[in-house]
Formats: sequence, C-alpha cells, structure tokens
Amino acid sequence: MGTTVSFPRPDGQSVQAYLAEPAQAAGAPAIVVIQEWWGINDQIRGVANRLAAAGYRALVPDLYRGKSTLDAQEAHHLMSGLNFGDAAGQDIRGAVLWLKRGSAKVGVTGFCMGGALTLLALGASTEIDAAVVWYGCPPLDYIDAGKIKAPVLAHWATQDEFFPLSMVEQLEAKFAAAGVAHEFHRYLAHHAFANETAVGPGRIPATQYDPAWAQLAWDRSLRFLGRTLG
Repeated sequence: MGTTVSFPRPDGQSVQAYLAEPAQAAGAPAIVVIQEWWGINDQIRGVANRLAAAGYRALVPDLYRGKSTLDAQEAHHLMSGLNFGDAAGQDIRGAVLWLKRGSAKVGVTGFCMGGALTLLALGASTEIDAAVVWYGCPPLDYIDAGKIKAPVLAHWATQDEFFPLSMVEQLEAKFAAAGVAHEFHRYLAHHAFANETAVGPGRIPATQYDPAWAQLAWDRSLRFLGRTLG
C-alpha cells in the first residue's frame, strides 16, 4: 500500500520515509506517524496503512536512517543514540512542512518513544494542527507547553511501568496551566497496549497488547482526528 519517499528537513538535509496514501489522496488531510524505539517495521507501517484506509495521507519519517531491530537491547541503543531535539525540530517538522504542500491540515501521532517525540514536536513546530500521543512522554522540563497551539489527545496505561500516572498528572496540570486544549484517557492496561505484536513469550516484560482497549483508543483517535483535521 505504501511507498518510500524522501523529504527535506528545514536545514536542507534529506530524510527517507514510508508514505501510505488513501484512495482519494489529493487534498486529503495528513498525519506524521512516529515510530516506537524499534524503528520503521511492519507494525508501524501497519499504523500508517490503517490511517490511509481511514482517509489520511500518513508519513513515517525514518528517524534511525534505515536501522530497525527486534531486539530490546539494540532498540534501547538506537533510541539512546537519537538526538531527540534534532528529530523533533528537523525530521518531524520537515515531515509536517512537506505534507503541508498537499494537505491543508497535518497532525502528528506517535507511540512510546514516538509519543515523547510528538510532545516535543508540538513545541518545535507550530504548523502542527493536532496530535495524538500514545503512552510516551519526555522529561517534563523539556516540554514548553506555552508554545503548543494544537489540540492534544493522549492515551495512557494505568499499569505502565515506563510512564507512571504521576507523570501523566503532572503533564496534565502543565497543559491546563498553559491553556493547551487536551483530552487525556486512561486505560486499565500495560504499556504498548495498542501494539498488536506485544503478545506471547517474545514480548518485552511490562508490555501487553489489549485488543479491547486498543480498539477504544483507535475509535477515540479517529473521531478526534475527524474533528481537528477533517
């Protein structure tokens, strides 16, 4: 369903990406999809394909420059080597600006590491029209809520061992104080509850796919994107 494309960052460097487009792509709203720490794999391409099937142009920038892994230790190594500020202000903003050439409105969504990067990108790119965050957040000191102009929908897991609810509550308070339009939902679930590959003996401990909560979160996300992007 998708193709490999390249787009320019604001600094002129070129980034490759996976692009999935709907049947009626001309003028369709668009969404930048930000990977988990695994890199661009079949699962995150599937997210882009799902959004394309719902009518959105979906672009997944290759933040790891061609690298991906199934190994948690290697994924941690790749994530640790990523410059988050550069990824948010250059790769993701470049993706938003590239999509804006063909779409009036562009949103951003990300999972785990991608959720944290989505929150950072909101402060680095005022061109973003809406964001959906899935169970991921950077250190709160790095979020300049006063710069965030787009509405934010966020999904959190009450049993998440990586991003505890105390942090979610602090983020919510920070958004409220800055007047950021936000809608936070909490699910009785573990981290990565919307990742259908987080099942069986091969999954990372403390992650667990939950199809019922995932479906509810996706339903809420698509309604939110319909309201904010069209």
